[in-house]
Amino acid sequence: MADHRATGNPYDAALDRNPANHVALTPLGFLSRAAHVYPERIAWRHGARSANYREFYDRTRRLASALIARGIGVGDTISIMAPNTPAMLEAHYGVPMTGAVLNALNVRLDAPAIAFILDHAESKLLLTDRAFSPVIAEALKLSQCNPLVIDIDDAPEEGGEFLGEVEYEAFLEVGDPAHDWRWPLDEWEAITLCYTSGTTGNPKGVVLHHRGAYLNAIGNSLTWNLGDAPVYLWTLPMFHCNGWCFTWTITAHGGTHVCLRKVEATAIFDAIATQGVNRFCGAPIVLNMIINAPEDARCQFDHKVDVMTAAAPPPAAVIAAMERDGFHITHVYGLTEVYGPVTVCAWHGEWDTLNIEEQAALKSRQGVAYITLDGLGVMNQENGNMTPADGVTIGEVVMRGNTVMKGYLKNASATKEAFADGWFHTGDLGVMHEDGYIELKDRAKDIIISGGENISTIEIEDVLYKHDAVLEAAVVGRPDEKWGETPCAFITLKAGSTVTADELIAFCRDNMARFKAPKTVVFGELPKTSTGKVQKYNLRERAAAL
Repeated sequence: MADHRATGNPYDAALDRNPANHVALTPLGFLSRAAHVYPERIAWRHGARSANYREFYDRTRRLASALIARGIGVGDTISIMAPNTPAMLEAHYGVPMTGAVLNALNVRLDAPAIAFILDHAESKLLLTDRAFSPVIAEALKLSQCNPLVIDIDDAPEEGGEFLGEVEYEAFLEVGDPAHDWRWPLDEWEAITLCYTSGTTGNPKGVVLHHRGAYLNAIGNSLTWNLGDAPVYLWTLPMFHCNGWCFTWTITAHGGTHVCLRKVEATAIFDAIATQGVNRFCGAPIVLNMIINAPEDARCQFDHKVDVMTAAAPPPAAVIAAMERDGFHITHVYGLTEVYGPVTVCAWHGEWDTLNIEEQAALKSRQGVAYITLDGLGVMNQENGNMTPADGVTIGEVVMRGNTVMKGYLKNASATKEAFADGWFHTGDLGVMHEDGYIELKDRAKDIIISGGENISTIEIEDVLYKHDAVLEAAVVGRPDEKWGETPCAFITLKAGSTVTADELIAFCRDNMARFKAPKTVVFGELPKTSTGKVQKYNLRERAAAL
């Protein structure tokens, strides 16, 4: 009889992990499987170009091999500045195949923000599309890290200078298509580094690991019932939390990635009608673009198109209009810190009998946890208890599980604060309904989500305060049918000073990324508490009434 005294558990005796029964979870394996099972199936299309899964796998291994030859390895950071092109997609595999960490840059950022990220991440190599050479050239002048630069010449017609020593396709040519990328991986190792602006001017680096990326990719699959060979259009930026992990999810299904440099209504309808696109993701602004597209931009299609949307809750009217036009909406919610979407407004069959407006109202809720998320709740911020499921009592939305980030890079205090009480604190305020579905009501940290982009009110206020005429400034989000919400600035001028709203907006555009600048400016005295704190809830109400 076996001696179990060492462990006290008979199921532990001589039953250890070994290479045959335990392999680290990583989404990179989705590509090697797809290349084995579906070698001739189209993996990606980009205009007149395409690659099957065998070619896709070879190209990513070439990228990994070429990077290793340049000294890239475990723990190094590789940044990329590119739209939704094959190079961006391939980087989500080729870079982590080396053990390095992929840092996809937001293409809407200005040069100082990009320089900060390059330095904070200690980027050793930068892949950059020629179209962004002006802002990248300026960022490199401001940066201290001096990364090796590789140019991506995806759209020569758009111009842009070459900044590096080699072009992407030539770089791939020196790599080995048979490169054996598997190494003794710890699934807790970082796979990507995504920056989120949070509530301060300098963004925070969110560290995501292989295990979480694998699980959230599977969570997308289970949540959206993708089936075999989905044809997915890249309307959602891949720099947004790795395209919500769909860079890996679609590959797991042997699907086709339809790349898209620019998100335009004509291109979306054309891809649906001519390439059979049946899935895409996007913020409410993309939905608005579709339902308001002129007739000459539309194409007829005879199949259902499933759309996943998130960011600021889409108005029920927008969801209803999309459903009428042949699109089926799935509403999800998440954050960069949890790999993208982790809750879904799971549908109940009995809701099918409701009219379309009632269905849309239900779909606008953030819903319940993904099957791959362990815990979801609404917490009383004062006592740490969960709020009652009454649909009224507001608390902070909290989460926990394997699809929560490792933490913030080089920011122990922010990490500790985010993980207080054993939960990830989202900073979003919401309610829990009787059926266990959550619904967001406000954002505790005043972040403005405009067209799917996070905009820090503090960053805008800091710029406004630099204007000679501004005495006080407070910025809040103003509801907007197209963008979800836009920045609205409330300004108190210095005595004797004059400045117009247009002049202040232009000043902001000259001193920060243009999309962050206020769209509305209101002059007057700011409402304050007895201790002198600006009452932003009052300003939000005023902004909504404008």
